[in-house]
Amino acid sequence: MTHRFDPTSLREYDIRGIVGKTLGPADAYAIGRGFATHVRRAGGTRVAVGWDGRVSSESLRDELVRGLTGSGVDVVRTGLGPTPMLYFAEATLEVDGGIQITGSHNPADYNGFKMVLQHKPFFADQIQSIGRMAAEGEWEEGAGTVTDADVEDLYVDRLLQDFAGPAFRIGWDNGNGAGGRILEKLVKRLPGEHLVLYAEIDGRFPNHHPDPTEEKNLADLKALVAEKGLDFGIAFDGDADRIGAIDGRGRVVWGDQILSILAEPVLEEVPGGTIIADVKASQALFDRIAELGGTPCMWKTGHSLIKVKMAETDSPLAGEMSGHIFFKHRWYGFDDALYSAVRLIEAIGRLGGSLTALKDRMPVLVNTPEMRFQVDESRKFKVVEEVLDRLEAAGAKVNRTDGARVDTPDGWWLLRASNTQDVLVARAEAKDQAGLDRLLAQIDEQLALSGLERGEQVAH
Repeated sequence: MTHRFDPTSLREYDIRGIVGKTLGPADAYAIGRGFATHVRRAGGTRVAVGWDGRVSSESLRDELVRGLTGSGVDVVRTGLGPTPMLYFAEATLEVDGGIQITGSHNPADYNGFKMVLQHKPFFADQIQSIGRMAAEGEWEEGAGTVTDADVEDLYVDRLLQDFAGPAFRIGWDNGNGAGGRILEKLVKRLPGEHLVLYAEIDGRFPNHHPDPTEEKNLADLKALVAEKGLDFGIAFDGDADRIGAIDGRGRVVWGDQILSILAEPVLEEVPGGTIIADVKASQALFDRIAELGGTPCMWKTGHSLIKVKMAETDSPLAGEMSGHIFFKHRWYGFDDALYSAVRLIEAIGRLGGSLTALKDRMPVLVNTPEMRFQVDESRKFKVVEEVLDRLEAAGAKVNRTDGARVDTPDGWWLLRASNTQDVLVARAEAKDQAGLDRLLAQIDEQLALSGLERGEQVAH
């Protein structure tokens, strides 16, 4: 038996697609066969499987499990829950890998698969190899077993194991995502007063899109914090591996700003530690890490790439603008928004008790959101290379870590190709609006020289 995937579904960091169009049960079966073959060839025998609350997740789960067992791997089903709970199960149960079925922060008709093999991210060529194995039917054969493990309470216990934060009045927005049951259990055990929006897990996302990095999705949380006079608010994406936050005045605390708050207590305990952030993060973050005596490291965007870099540099903490926060300090090194929320409560308590005051003290910079616009797949990386060549020929100050990040007297701008979509990503940050306008003009000039213009905003 052989199988061919839709070429758009095998991404850099995961497998993802529109159910019924580019992803379906036959794909799930082939993923199970291929992943189990990797596990067997690495000397493993057991895999944990979790899933989110999307309408399609259970049917994909059943076929994934059939594929895993058909290649001789035993499956431990860890239940409906957030992606970090599956990562926790993979880190703590006697298993050799894990797969979470989740569409993450994508619209309701999407779904996908995030994978871990022997405590390391499974990505890039490993994902492409799933496609090659399927095309050739090159799978191990066997007959695995299926058991269930209830890890919810173990996970909540571990989230709170060494918590030492004060009592706050906090608003939470689960966005009907897969973290709902865990969040309800968690807040019952946290000190203070906690008001939770949309805890019910509903894969249709009837209230708003589950992506806290887009400010419009935080409107209900802002209203709750304002109406009840709460200290601050915390929001999660659809599978609770990305965190968003607002202060008591309803201002968004962006991913790099959350990381700058979390870094301070970590660096008190790990002096000189390497704190990693992706190329989209503010220069203010890298400056702050250095000011605190840490070693700032600017790295490529992508949760798998960040995890590999953390292991390489022995980093205690890392993060992305997209709200993925990774703790190795007192944790396992994976991105977990629920755990990051617990640590954020602790950090705010330790740094004076007011997220609003912490936000007030941050440098006032003018920046764009992440601008994402469509470009032909065959051109996206070439355009970035063309821009880099022109800039370097002109003597510009350019960082090539992940695309082109250009420093100018006004601030900086970034142009990079998405690893997962036919999209170019741009961002700019300056000290004032006039400077930002000049940076945007530079981006537009470079795009025009490559025959492009910034088009309409594309979703993640």
